[in-house]
Amino acid sequence: MHRPSTGLVALSGFFALGAVIAGATTVALLLPGGPLEPMWRLNPPAYVAFQGMGAWAIVLMVAVAAGCACSAWGLWIRARWGHRLAVALLVVNLVGDATNALMRGDLRTLIGLPIGIALIAYLLSAGVRGQFTTAKV
Repeated sequence: MHRPSTGLVALSGFFALGAVIAGATTVALLLPGGPLEPMWRLNPPAYVAFQGMGAWAIVLMVAVAAGCACSAWGLWIRARWGHRLAVALLVVNLVGDATNALMRGDLRTLIGLPIGIALIAYLLSAGVRGQFTTAKV
């Protein structure tokens, strides 16, 4: 099996980083006042929103971490399921960014729209789809 293209290596790293960040967020939610507490200074409204969700915030972040980790691995091994999962996660993120911009007025999230669209377009391009020719477990 050949190594994935540079773009897929980069996207695998992107999703792996997402898994690490979501995992760190989970730990920070589980251990309030712990060593990761200062991370909330980066985005105080996120902390407030997560607190309002209660235990569901932890469930959500575990799901995000697992989804990102699986997507990273699936892209790395060029499994069709990994490709589909990556596209699905990017679409969900795109919808979330648009919702935050429109409903909450958080215009900072608009930066995610062109990035998400570009990543989805890349993954759906014929050249990239062609790298996912066989089903892998």
